[in-house]
Amino acid sequence: MFEAETLLVFALACLALTATPGPDMLLIAARSVAQGRMAGFVTYLGVAAGSFCHALFLALGLSQLFLAVPYAYDLVRYLGAAYLMYLAWQAFTARNSFAMPQAEAQKRRLLVIFRQGFVTNLLNPKVALFFLALFPQFLDPAAGAIGLQVLVLATILNVIGLMTNGAVILLAGSLRSFATGAQAFATWSRYILGSVFCALAARLLIESER
Repeated sequence: MFEAETLLVFALACLALTATPGPDMLLIAARSVAQGRMAGFVTYLGVAAGSFCHALFLALGLSQLFLAVPYAYDLVRYLGAAYLMYLAWQAFTARNSFAMPQAEAQKRRLLVIFRQGFVTNLLNPKVALFFLALFPQFLDPAAGAIGLQVLVLATILNVIGLMTNGAVILLAGSLRSFATGAQAFATWSRYILGSVFCALAARLLIESER
């Protein structure tokens, strides 16, 4: 389907992109500091799931809707910013949300974290435009089904993203390990996470270039 040289170039491009600090990495790092490495890893899984959805949208041609209908881009952008502000409000107003939970509560909390990472990525129209800008350069209609090609490229992107963000999760999670049990840290980590959500919302609203 793909030549080895094509996959190598794509992988290098993905490495350069995922290693560059961005909104996803900032969110994953903040989660890891606030709630530990598992929370950071689950956040990444949610982000990766969102990326696969954007890849599906690209394969179906829906990503081009943002170029053809500017209002669609702005609508998704505003929805994404509103959702991030809602998450910020939850973080700021939560009580004891970062204490070590019981087993069932932990499972439920991880599902919430996954969903938040997924929806945050899905409601970021810049991610759709990123796929629209990068992926077509490596697609070849003569090489097979476009949908399958997009899936392969999205998988490569997410695997490389796991490696780069995995390093961030380990480093950021170690900060929490040093301060486990400190009430002051639990409080400040909540404020840090809420501030990150606010910053991502502001970035989404202000940066309207496409």
